[in-house]
Amino acid sequence: MKTLYDVQQLLKKFGVFVYVGKRLWDIELMALEIDHLHESGVIDQASFAKAKLVLDREHRIEERREQEKNNK
Repeated sequence: MKTLYDVQQLLKKFGVFVYVGKRLWDIELMALEIDHLHESGVIDQASFAKAKLVLDREHRIEERREQEKNNK
């Protein structure tokens, strides 16, 4: 699992489709859904950790994009 798309595909396996309309919010909601799946014991620790790392990275990237957009 290396990309946001991979995380989306993992969530899709469990019937979770996330689209709020703003990429940053989508990432945050995906993180919550991954947390819930892990707490429920549906996904293993390795998948959980990889998904969280991808989501953290994407969240940082998106925050940086928004900051740059607001600074212009």
